[in-house]
Amino acid sequence: MNGDSTLDALCDLCGILPRYHDLQGQERITTLETQKALLRANGFDVTSDATIHETLSALRHELENRWFPQEIIIESNKTTPLDFGLGAAWEIHLDDQDTVVAEGRPADHITLPALKSGVYVLTASVSGRIETVTVIVAPKRLPQVQSLTQTDRLWGLNFALYGIRSDRNTGLGDFEDLAEMSEIAGTEGAAFVGINPIHNMGYFDKTAISPYSPSHRGFLNTSYIAIDQIPGLEGGAEPLAFDELRRAVAVQYHDHKHTHNAALETLFGRFQAEADTKAQNAFARFVVNGGAELQTFAQFEVLSKNFGTDWRDWPNDPAVPPKEQLGFHMWLQWVADTQLGRAQTRAVAAGMPLGLYLDLAVGPRRDGAESWCERDTIAQGVSVGAPPDHLSPEGQNWDLAAFAPRKLQAQRYAPLRRILSQTMHHAGVIRIDHVLGLNRSFWLPDDGSPGAYIRKPFEALLAVIKIEAERHNCLVIGEDLGLVPDGFRDTMRGHGFYGYSVLQYERDDHGGFRDPHSGAEQVLSCFATHDTPTVNGFATGRDIDWWAKLGWIDAPEAKHAQARRHDEITAIAHDGDFRTHVHTLLARSNAALVAVQLDDVLGSVEAQNLPGTIDEHPNWRRKYTSPLEGLAHDDRLTATASIMRDAARHNSLKGVPDED
Repeated sequence: MNGDSTLDALCDLCGILPRYHDLQGQERITTLETQKALLRANGFDVTSDATIHETLSALRHELENRWFPQEIIIESNKTTPLDFGLGAAWEIHLDDQDTVVAEGRPADHITLPALKSGVYVLTASVSGRIETVTVIVAPKRLPQVQSLTQTDRLWGLNFALYGIRSDRNTGLGDFEDLAEMSEIAGTEGAAFVGINPIHNMGYFDKTAISPYSPSHRGFLNTSYIAIDQIPGLEGGAEPLAFDELRRAVAVQYHDHKHTHNAALETLFGRFQAEADTKAQNAFARFVVNGGAELQTFAQFEVLSKNFGTDWRDWPNDPAVPPKEQLGFHMWLQWVADTQLGRAQTRAVAAGMPLGLYLDLAVGPRRDGAESWCERDTIAQGVSVGAPPDHLSPEGQNWDLAAFAPRKLQAQRYAPLRRILSQTMHHAGVIRIDHVLGLNRSFWLPDDGSPGAYIRKPFEALLAVIKIEAERHNCLVIGEDLGLVPDGFRDTMRGHGFYGYSVLQYERDDHGGFRDPHSGAEQVLSCFATHDTPTVNGFATGRDIDWWAKLGWIDAPEAKHAQARRHDEITAIAHDGDFRTHVHTLLARSNAALVAVQLDDVLGSVEAQNLPGTIDEHPNWRRKYTSPLEGLAHDDRLTATASIMRDAARHNSLKGVPDED
């Protein structure tokens, strides 16, 4: 076998795809340089033909030398005969516990008893040989709307939490605002409230603001802590310190973090001195339950103060901070988790059968806590991105870290399971951003070579998600926009995932919006995302204005695009109110779930984010025009709820039309 053939064989064994087809259907071949970069990212030595050959031989020997498979996936609560055994004695236990839950005597084939959902380790012994098999035991399908809520037509309100104005917050929406928004929406008949990702952004990082570029997805953003709702304390920090931040038209992240952090540090001192025993004990339990992962995360936060927020610039093997320095950052996570849990409790009490709808970002920043805490599992020297598609014709480099598939499998998916559990713990629904990445992921090497796809352990990842969703009674929506492989959506629906249908992209042959009765049922339908124009922005061509302003299109192109958009709006709305028309289409659609943007309820023109920009557009900074206190009596929200109610969308406790 020559050098190129050996490299191709190694790539095939590691899941690196040899080619893909772009938006225009053109075949893109994975270059030799890209192959080597992606293999290095997975931890393999490819410095020479000899090392490539040695690596391939070692991997093949590892596979061929096994008597039993490395990993199997079976259905939970069902007796399962396996197609291997070879007379082995065996026992099985959950991977994080030592207690044996089942065992068997030597036989030609092993038969596993009905097991609860979870990840197990099967140990088989035969002829002096011991092998372990990862056994992923998962339900057949994810929880469904009907099974969780006893209905199949619901709607919810989506908003950017950071943009909520209120008389009591600190210039950035917080978890108390979330709870109050849930109560307002629940009273109007909404079944859920959806928000941007609330993953940790890094306590000392004052530059990162995009919620889709978090520091660690397994921990919470402490900037959302409501300083007047600290468990165990009466009262909060001095509200006058935040007056200017509260009055600002846009979120002032740098100044907010400086002032908010100072308040939190003061409150921690008060908590240590004044908090009641119940709160102190609850915090202590949180630390114990958080285990080594919470301790390691807190270490990162302390080290980022000492050496800077990018761990790649730290000295090698920095000294572990003393335990007394970790307590503050563990306390912050406890406070955030407690307040988020209270928000979910209040949402359900307000009549919402689902409550919070939380977002799981694609990955963490490469300089952040997750890529440091899980560095043994993270692919090195590459970033996650996307090839050119209709959303981004130039392609995208998200500068996010990715789990290396073989490394993640070796840890029985524990890092991902922890992240899923954290996201679902206080949610009735989660959305997985770019769910296509469960099947294959587009990696862009740091060395400048072209990007390429790498296969993921698709079935195993689906099983792990189903396990956590069952444990938390949580619906899962997969954001499936972009270049979607044939059959992908059907496979996901079979496992119980809800698709993500964006009305802006759902057109008929004449350019109008699709007939609401022709769409899929197992989806969440909405008009826009945070990356696309609002209803009013679409109607007025505000997105086209921005393209022209940024020089992406010239003046004649902008004029033509605006004229075409005007014709589209006229044809769609027939001189009626475009916003009402859009919300009526959504309400009457077949979709089990419909999400309405607060931006659209309030008539906002600007989008929350404009992909391809950083400072040119006020991304992730815009506050809502109406304060929270006025939304409870806002006719625009009531009118939107009425449209949903007239289409038989309402929660089980509120929003039912009055009987004559």
